[in-house]
Amino acid sequence: MIRVLIVDDDFMVAKVHSGYVNKTPGYEVVGVAHTGEDALRAIDDLRPDLVLLDIYLPDMDGVTVLRSLRGSTSAETDVIVISAANDVETVRAAMRGGVLHYLIKPFPYAALYDQLKHFAALHQRLSALSEAGQSDVDQVFGGRPSGATPLPKGLSSETAALVAETLQSSTEDFSAAECAARTNISRVSARRYLEHFVATGQAGVRLRYGTGRPERRYYWQT
Repeated sequence: MIRVLIVDDDFMVAKVHSGYVNKTPGYEVVGVAHTGEDALRAIDDLRPDLVLLDIYLPDMDGVTVLRSLRGSTSAETDVIVISAANDVETVRAAMRGGVLHYLIKPFPYAALYDQLKHFAALHQRLSALSEAGQSDVDQVFGGRPSGATPLPKGLSSETAALVAETLQSSTEDFSAAECAARTNISRVSARRYLEHFVATGQAGVRLRYGTGRPERRYYWQT
């Protein structure tokens, strides 16, 4: 299991992110911190594999936490920044601090899932190697898309996350009407979200033929 520390000043946001991590296969949350000082103490005590770090903290900003971490004995811990901070200087500071990725709030579970899946693959691959080949290094430093494709006008990130979660948790494809029933949104809205995921390559669609027009059946791309 990959052990994760959640750092966020908002208790509810930290709870949501903890839920995201815990439902991702191969991951477990080992601690939650709401201040920079508590985060550094928890990192030193728990030695997590990964920290999901907010920038806006009540006692010090996340960049300061990152710099302190990189100068400590816990420097082996990897960090993904998760924050509403979107100014370029903060992003640059995080990049210089060696973060693996930077997710801007709000985002759907699919965006975080993509990064966790990528981290798990790298973690497993590098742990099994004594020497890294160029292809291994390219995977680490080659960069990754955030998965957080901007939503079309009228679509919300919260509902997109709900629809994405419904797709991901299903072992079978389903129609827009079935998605609407599972998510408690209208059929028209469900189809808009589903078609958005198809357009961005996160979902696929199959046609089921019968009488009349073929039915579009959706599934998550794994």
